[in-house]
Amino acid sequence: MQQEEEDFYRKLRTKINIWIESSIGKEYKWREYILLAPDLFHLLTRLTMDKDVPESKKIKLAAVIVYFISPVDLMPEFLLGPIGFLDDIALSAYVLNDLINNTDPEIIRRNWAGEKDILALVKTILANANQFLGSGMWRKIKKLFKI
Repeated sequence: MQQEEEDFYRKLRTKINIWIESSIGKEYKWREYILLAPDLFHLLTRLTMDKDVPESKKIKLAAVIVYFISPVDLMPEFLLGPIGFLDDIALSAYVLNDLINNTDPEIIRRNWAGEKDILALVKTILANANQFLGSGMWRKIKKLFKI
């Protein structure tokens, strides 16, 4: 992982862990998804460097990384705090699902550092994105990355 990505990953993990332990974080309904943000970011960066990932997919993965890092997105973290990562998480799952469906899923598994099965997590995130984002926001996000 490049230094800038590593720094972002560490800051993200620290920020989310502090929030999760706060009174708001402990009570937040979708906190389990927000906890996935650092690991999903890490996965995206690893996949962009994997020689077995097609170049056309790497472009989409890189675009999601930029969206993750960008202070300006549909749900800005600087205004919403960690809740603002929900759109990043949903978008990551959306693009990862495309990769899963069009390549060997083992590529994703071997790059995943999280504890749970990434293929099941992607399905769960996609199944719940409409609820934690709202249908209008979810449509906008999917429109950004038409697959």
